[in-house]
Amino acid sequence: MKRKLTGLMAAAVASALLFTGCSQGGGTAGGEVDGEGKTITLWLAGGDTPDELRDYLKKEFADETGATLKIEEQGWGDLVTKLTTALPDENNTPDVTEIGNTQSPTFTNVGAFLDLTDMYEELGGEHLLQSFVDAGTVEDKHYALPYYFGSRYMFTRKDVWEAAGVETPTTLDEFNAAVKTITEKNPKKIDNFSGFYLGGQDWRDGISWIFANGGEIAEFEGGEWKATLDSPESVKGLEQLQAIYRDASNAPNDAKDANQYQFLNDSDQVKDEDGNVTDDLSLAAATIMAPGWAHWSIGDLVEGEDGEPVREWNDDTFGTFVLPGNDGKPAPVFAGGSNIAVSAKSKNPELAKELLKIIFSEEYQTMLGKNGLGPANQEYTSALGEDQFAKALIESASNSKLTPAAPGWAAIESKNIMEEFFAQIRDAKDLEQLAKDTNAKLDPLLNLK
Repeated sequence: MKRKLTGLMAAAVASALLFTGCSQGGGTAGGEVDGEGKTITLWLAGGDTPDELRDYLKKEFADETGATLKIEEQGWGDLVTKLTTALPDENNTPDVTEIGNTQSPTFTNVGAFLDLTDMYEELGGEHLLQSFVDAGTVEDKHYALPYYFGSRYMFTRKDVWEAAGVETPTTLDEFNAAVKTITEKNPKKIDNFSGFYLGGQDWRDGISWIFANGGEIAEFEGGEWKATLDSPESVKGLEQLQAIYRDASNAPNDAKDANQYQFLNDSDQVKDEDGNVTDDLSLAAATIMAPGWAHWSIGDLVEGEDGEPVREWNDDTFGTFVLPGNDGKPAPVFAGGSNIAVSAKSKNPELAKELLKIIFSEEYQTMLGKNGLGPANQEYTSALGEDQFAKALIESASNSKLTPAAPGWAAIESKNIMEEFFAQIRDAKDLEQLAKDTNAKLDPLLNLK
């Protein structure tokens, strides 16, 4: 998942690894490994990996190698801080670690992870989700590979779309026109209503319009990263975004990509001072863009088995579709999820690689899918099921993108440069100049190690 890493932390990672002489080398994969009496450690981030899968990894690893797998859960909030300290220390480093997909470039570029290029084909090769592979790749060498993914798609108030007489779009231009029309018609006559709720600082959703027009945040040219937000393709995307902000979204200018689902629901549970649950009318949008797991928070408010209010999806009221691109194919969307890597300081790199073989096996990839986590290997996405959410997740992920795999991207996020950029789009009189001004902020940081 997308998590923040401050510029100071990025610098600390580099300094610590250089000080300890960390290298990106590693042993060769293949062959049986005798792990009798040995233990390796796997760090998992948060609670996304269910206990069932953790138990499977421990048992399979023991059966395959004779060694013990110790799994330690780290909170997302302090994962980077702990990795910064632990990775350079061979006595305390996790042998294998989960890491946020956009955190990967900072660590791979300073030599924190083992080179897995010799295993790439064996672990899935071209079938692995490419945008995540790119995030863990440096100069055509693979250091962090996909673990699981979650992709973004559109959630709608189907009843509002139908009342406005608007059909599901098949191109990006049709989508832009549709949400403008819905906003103008406002069938339910709701104050401050949005045909498409897009927060002023929500660049992780809004960036799709730049990508869909062939634009990029930055490109690797002449041995370094260079910001390209002022390219003709990027500016075209910015023009479309500006029209949406002005004509279809009444979201606050400081709103980010958090909890948009609440604006689709008719009501949210609200507890008064006595603890009594009441309904609070909150429908404010006909459309949102969110990761697939948002569907658990969208629906009619009903009484759950324990008597507490829960959300229940209603196909008559709510709908989904994948954001279409200009060519009618899925638009590129920013994907959430994690990568996984082997510490370059692991004392048992061969055992660590054996664990990766289990993680990327058909059995484990299928288990990920059955537990609602998009499998890294796209050959096994059918394990997600066949409902509309699984289909939308798979289709949207097929053309997903991530932030540039630049070593200084973490420093950029710590300074909220993209948030500030997007917050100015609605009222900008000269979008190209705004893009150039933002490029000037990005360029000194993109190649920072």
